[in-house]
Amino acid sequence: MGTNTLERVAVVASAQTTLRESWSSLQHVDLIGSAVSSALRGTGLRMQDVDVVIDCGSDVLDGRSISNCGFLGAMGAHHKEESRVEEDGLFGALYGTTKVASGSASVALIVAYSKPSESSVSAYYSTLTDPFYQRALGLDHVGAAGLMANQYLTTSDADEEALLRIAAEAWRKAGNNPWVETATVPTLADIESSPYVADPVRGLQLSRPVDGAVAVLLATEQVAHRLTERPVWITGMGTAMESHFLADRKPGELEACQAAAAMATRRAGISDVGSFGLAEVSGTSAAGEAMVVEALGLAHRGRAVDCYEDGASVSVNPSGGALPADPIMATGLVRLHEAAARLAGRLGDEAATTALVHGAGGLGMQNHCVFTLEV
Repeated sequence: MGTNTLERVAVVASAQTTLRESWSSLQHVDLIGSAVSSALRGTGLRMQDVDVVIDCGSDVLDGRSISNCGFLGAMGAHHKEESRVEEDGLFGALYGTTKVASGSASVALIVAYSKPSESSVSAYYSTLTDPFYQRALGLDHVGAAGLMANQYLTTSDADEEALLRIAAEAWRKAGNNPWVETATVPTLADIESSPYVADPVRGLQLSRPVDGAVAVLLATEQVAHRLTERPVWITGMGTAMESHFLADRKPGELEACQAAAAMATRRAGISDVGSFGLAEVSGTSAAGEAMVVEALGLAHRGRAVDCYEDGASVSVNPSGGALPADPIMATGLVRLHEAAARLAGRLGDEAATTALVHGAGGLGMQNHCVFTLEV
């Protein structure tokens, strides 16, 4: 039953599976079930207490239409309201937040999953292009990343060395993240010597597709205070979309990301993004991550690399971010899980009290979603 006032919404629990290049021994339902049961464990909630389940994935990556219908049991969505968002998981969290805030649900479960190891990632991104102009050229996420990186370097003061350093920092942090499986942690020299996949993007500067699942529990203020002593409040949200055609976008910048961030911070009443304790952002390449950092207002144009230096005011991607581990369709929700878990002290880090979270979807990061959090 809806109400005339908006409820305050909190992240009360979250969990993810290990992110790895291939979970060949597990199926989608296994990954999803593991994330959901881990998110519920210790909260005192049962699936019967969840009012709505929102899942995020891709029929194209899964290789079958309405693929979520085969996963409802693992999500605990049988005999309850369930919705599908065929977009990055952070958009599903936005949908769930509005459901709880409106009073139509007290507890919402957001689930996102991905098994790109069983698919052609290039073919998936190619299906997102128009069939007459861009697809005929063979454009996919790799080509788009190269074009965007070239534009970024051409229109800003950034250089290839800066992008190498950003990638090296991402891999270094991922090496300390127990939820990201890496056979080895490439050094800056390893990244610099890796072959170009789309000049100026090298292989180790492109986000690595991984298998995995993540689940986030959202609740009203009344429920949140019963479940945890340290709820993580969602204070602002924003979304925006770039043009479908790469050539129609502003070269070297992400205007939609900037608009989404402005919307989220305005709703949160925050004027200084430098006041955030940490930021978890998504990028399909080192240049893409740099463009996101600048669009969010965390760095001046062309100076995203400054955010990765010791002593930077905002800790960017302490998890490592999307470059070492990109569970396509779940990446943004993983960023929300990572940020919320750190703010809540579940990862042993209670220093930060506010966070900025970013997710993106579409070819060349066409769609952007931004959350602001606080404890």
